[in-house]
Amino acid sequence: MVSVGAAARRPCTLVVCRGCCCGDARKHPGYDHAWQLERLRAAAAASAGAFEVRTTDCLGPCESANVIVVQPSGAGRRAGGRATWVGFATDDDCTEEILAWAAAGGPGVAGPPAALELQFISPPRPARTRR
Repeated sequence: MVSVGAAARRPCTLVVCRGCCCGDARKHPGYDHAWQLERLRAAAAASAGAFEVRTTDCLGPCESANVIVVQPSGAGRRAGGRATWVGFATDDDCTEEILAWAAAGGPGVAGPPAALELQFISPPRPARTRR
């Protein structure tokens, strides 16, 4: 498979849910959600383009909040990497493990830290349409 244009150069991307439950101090009191997002963004800025960070509205699996999706780079996707959903990302160790994995190349390029694998969750199923 040959990638063309921007897809070939796409870096690993961390998609950080900041919807109804993720990033909400009412659901996870005592965790500094703003610090987490600042830490992720600072590391991406320091990565010289190795990975980037985006935020999005609700990703769906609210029972697993905070959710971060680690999307593979173009190279990672060509190597068979797929988006990996991490749930319960509410501690500093988890944040640092996600950052280390992204800096190493992410899905398809580098294996995830073993402890982080314990927090992998299934993505929500798409809604079925009635015919």
